Amino acid sequence: MSIELQQEIKIDESFYKVKEIRQLTDETFSLRLPKSRFNYRAGQHISLGIRGDYQSREYSIYSGENDDHLEVLVKEVKKGYFTPKLSKLKPGDLVEVSGPFGKFRIDEKKIADHKFVFIASGTGIAPFRSMVRTYPQLDYQLIHGVRYGNEAYDRHEYEQERHILCTSGDKTGKVHGRLTTYLKKASFDNNTQFYLCGNSNMIFDALEILKDKGFERDQIHCEVYF
Repeated sequence: MSIELQQEIKIDESFYKVKEIRQLTDETFSLRLPKSRFNYRAGQHISLGIRGDYQSREYSIYSGENDDHLEVLVKEVKKGYFTPKLSKLKPGDLVEVSGPFGKFRIDEKKIADHKFVFIASGTGIAPFRSMVRTYPQLDYQLIHGVRYGNEAYDRHEYEQERHILCTSGDKTGKVHGRLTTYLKKASFDNNTQFYLCGNSNMIFDALEILKDKGFERDQIHCEVYF
């Protein structure tokens, strides 16, 4: 095989046709692509670009390892450069995918004898949906902080008693207020592994709260969305 043909195949393999766009709220949607040859671990992220555009963005993978598609969760920034373009994509359009990247993953050796607490703000829930879908045997609790209840993306997929929705803008969640307020009052077993994903302010505050509760840094894993 010629070098030119090898390069052409490599380039073609990085492009995927959009399979489906699911509108979850007025601003948030999921982008589904064929999984085909793409292998990843729950918790990892990809770099996503639009064919013909010079920019790309990183997104945590929203689908589980065993799903038949690759999916990411996107919140449109109305005056932004990139997400409004993503929101206008249609099935059949081409996007460029690089990755997967990252070590924000479940330690499978700990599944049998540890509890897992997932702490997310906004679209930071993405890697946790991937983890829950991949490991149905997890003993987990998901604490999700959003402004309004309609931002509890795909909430029907989680066991009700494991899903703690904290809403600061209305009273439709289990908790009215910020997730850090709930976190301060909550108690957790000593054998808990914590996974935090979302904006940096939430993560820094949550780290301090968990530290004050006596948890060690090696029990806490972070993925920061700026």
